[in-house]
Amino acid sequence: MSFPAYEECKDSGVEWLGDIPSHWVVAPFNRVIERNDGGVWGQDPTGEGDTIVLRSTEQTAGGQWKIEDPAWRHLSTDEESSAQLETGDLLLTKSSGSSLHIGKTTLVSSEVAALKCCYSNFMQRIRTSHLLLPELAWYILNNDLARLQFDLLSNSTTGLANLNGTVIGQIVVPVPPLPEQTAIASFLDTETSKIDSLVDQQRRLIELLKEKRQAVISRAVTKGLDPSVPMKDSGIEWLGEVPKHWEVVAIKHIVSTPVTDGPHETPEFIDEGIPFVSAEAVSSGKINFAKIRGFISQADHDSYCQKYKPERGDVYMVKSGASTGTTAIVEDDREFSIWSPLAAIRCDDESHPNFILNFLRSQNFQEGVTLNWSFGTQQNIGMKVIENLQITRPPLPEQRTIASFLKSETSKFDTLVAKAESAIELLQERRTALISAAVTGKIDVREFATEAVA
Repeated sequence: MSFPAYEECKDSGVEWLGDIPSHWVVAPFNRVIERNDGGVWGQDPTGEGDTIVLRSTEQTAGGQWKIEDPAWRHLSTDEESSAQLETGDLLLTKSSGSSLHIGKTTLVSSEVAALKCCYSNFMQRIRTSHLLLPELAWYILNNDLARLQFDLLSNSTTGLANLNGTVIGQIVVPVPPLPEQTAIASFLDTETSKIDSLVDQQRRLIELLKEKRQAVISRAVTKGLDPSVPMKDSGIEWLGEVPKHWEVVAIKHIVSTPVTDGPHETPEFIDEGIPFVSAEAVSSGKINFAKIRGFISQADHDSYCQKYKPERGDVYMVKSGASTGTTAIVEDDREFSIWSPLAAIRCDDESHPNFILNFLRSQNFQEGVTLNWSFGTQQNIGMKVIENLQITRPPLPEQRTIASFLKSETSKFDTLVAKAESAIELLQERRTALISAAVTGKIDVREFATEAVA
């Protein structure tokens, strides 16, 4: 859709804002709000007279509520009175370890207000005056119109990417007449909900494509490509039946060298040198060199290679941390070193690396890995356990055929997923641009808002 511009505009006096409708005004945020105060945390809950205290973890990066396991705290009477939320209040995250979350803002609905809850001291409560509709303020605060000002003011004032009440009050906002604010907020509610629905559809499509992709891989590496071949019981619950002429062997019997991992010592990182790869860089079956841990010297690399030197065709499996079980293959001859969270599997002459990679990525094998997890400070799987995990091994020509088939089939799914992800990106850009245009008066949406209400 295209939207008309306002007939009469004027210079806003703010360079980055440009022209605004002639009947709008521009004001510092603190002139259109009546409360701008920090939260409370109180004491540990006692089980009697405790209060829900909402935290920034109950807010999504997009400014929605996600209240699943809120914190209960014991507050004094004064704390509870000063920080209790009302319908229409805005809660803004002013401190976070992630720049994506600083400035995110949620609007207190009647359902949230009914919880009789308060808010934590990492958040700021904004209560608008009669001059600014809280629903419109929510769109402004979650848009670059406010976020970029927050970033500039917080860094230039404090040198830190954190916010405070003073910085929040200093941002400049365009203020339409109140009836027009209602129309703009109503229009944006309607249009953004349409976009959000389309984004949700694309995300569901991506989930289905990934599930289908996983099913194709799992079937090919456990059942083969010929549905008519005789089957046999593998003797492994998570593997089930396999073709009768296939071997089922432990990983230690399909390698040319023992399964190994990288050195356990943390190296000294330098600005340039040999890439140092850990679990973060292993995903989607490939090594992502944009996510390496850092660079190490040639001397450290040479020392580490005395234990293990990467070669093309080596298959890696993450053996500890949140991504335990994730796999990748070495695709070229570039130099790099790996760290201890990765187990390296080098196939023998009777095992095709890409078939082995796909088997390790199958749903069946991942279930087997899960059954063998151990837990300390994090989930992990030991080297001896990895060596003894069972794997199918068809005759080598059949492995090649299956690997070739899966390369072709998975690339089709990958293309469709990439298109869906691109569609999501474009929709989100459209959403952001639409909000910016509406709240800064670059488009006149009053007529469309009226039609939506009608």
